[in-house]
Amino acid sequence: MAISTDLNSDFLTLDEKERYKKHLTLKEIGLKGQLKLKNSSVICIGAGGLGSSVLLYLAALGIGRIGIVDNDQVEKSNLQRQIIHETNTVGNLKINSAHERIKRFNPNIEVTTFNKRINSENVIEIIKDFDIICDCSDNFGTRYLINDACLILNKAFVFGSVQGFEGQISVFNLNKKSPNLRDLLPESPVKNNIPSCEEFGVVGVSTGLIGILQVNEIIKIILKKGEILDGKIMIFDLLNMNIKTLNLKSDKLNKNIKNLSQFEDFYKDNECQDNIKIKKINAKEFNTLYKAKLNKILLLDVREKEEFNQCSIKGSISIPINKLTQKSHLEFIKKESLVKEIFTLCQFGKRSEKASKILMKFKISSTSIEGGLKKINQVIIG
Repeated sequence: MAISTDLNSDFLTLDEKERYKKHLTLKEIGLKGQLKLKNSSVICIGAGGLGSSVLLYLAALGIGRIGIVDNDQVEKSNLQRQIIHETNTVGNLKINSAHERIKRFNPNIEVTTFNKRINSENVIEIIKDFDIICDCSDNFGTRYLINDACLILNKAFVFGSVQGFEGQISVFNLNKKSPNLRDLLPESPVKNNIPSCEEFGVVGVSTGLIGILQVNEIIKIILKKGEILDGKIMIFDLLNMNIKTLNLKSDKLNKNIKNLSQFEDFYKDNECQDNIKIKKINAKEFNTLYKAKLNKILLLDVREKEEFNQCSIKGSISIPINKLTQKSHLEFIKKESLVKEIFTLCQFGKRSEKASKILMKFKISSTSIEGGLKKINQVIIG
C-alpha cells in the first residue's frame, strides 16, 4: 500500500526536531522515517475508548493529518476509558473535545473532523483522502462497512475490538493477497448476535492497550518495518494475561465487493438506529407548548446529574441517558406517557435524540427537542 505525500513536507521545523528527538535517534525511524510519518494521514472512525488512545498516540508520533469521525457527545460514563476527553468537556461533541486536546498536545498536527455517523452513503467520501483507516468503532455493522469501503478504495484497515478484559487486533486489506474482516467473520453480525461493550461493559485499560497496539501497526505500515499483523489476529485476555495469535486465510470470494449496496444486511446494526424515526420539535415551538401545557408535559433531561444540577428547566426530571433503560425508570416513563406528552432534552440535542430512539424501542413515544438546552435558553422559557 502506497503512502501519499499530499502534505508534501521534506523538512522538520525546529519545534518538530525537538519534539521528535527520541524518534530521530532510533535507527528504525530517524529523519527519513519521521518525514514519512509527517507526510502520512490516518482517519480514526470513533473518538471513544479505542479512539482516545489511538488519537493521542498518533498526535504524539507526528502523523501529519488526522481525521476523526464521530457524532456523539461526551458523557461522564465515557471518562473511565475515553481519556482524550475531560470532565469539563462532558456534553460537548466528541470530535470537538478530541480536536482541542490534540491541538493542545501537538499544534503541528492538522486535524479534520466529521460530525457524522458513517453509513453506506457517506463512508467512501469521508475516508477516500486518508492513507490508513483505523477502526475505533463499537459495533460490527460499522466495522463491516469500513472493511468493504477499504476494499473498494484499496486502503489498509487497522482493526481493533474490545469487550470486558478482552481485545483483538488485526490489519486487513494491506495488499491484494491480504485477508479482510469477512475472512474472520463471514456471517452477518445480526446473525452472530455479537454483544456491544455498552451492554456488557469494558475496562479502560483494555481499550487503552488495543488502541496503542493499533497505532503500533500504523507505524509499521507507514515505515514498512517489522512484522505487521497482516493475515493474523492477535487476541488478548488481560484478566489472565493470555495472548495468542491466529492465522487468517484470504478467500477471493470475500474480496468481490463492487459497491456497498451488495451487503446492506451486514451494516444493519450500524444503521438501524439512524432508521428509527422519532418526533422532533424546535426550541421556539417547545417554548410555546411548555407555557400552554405545563401540567400535561413530562420533560426528561437525559444529561448527567451534575449538568442537570448546574442548570435545568423548571419541572424537568433528571434521568441520565445511561440509566434510561433501568426497569424503574422505564416503568415510570411508560406510566406517565399514558397521561402526559414525553419530551427529551439534553445540552445540544444529540443525546435527547438518542434517548427518544431508545424509548421507541420500548414502545414509548417521545419528542426530542432540537438544539437542546442551548437553543431553549436563547428563546428563554420563563
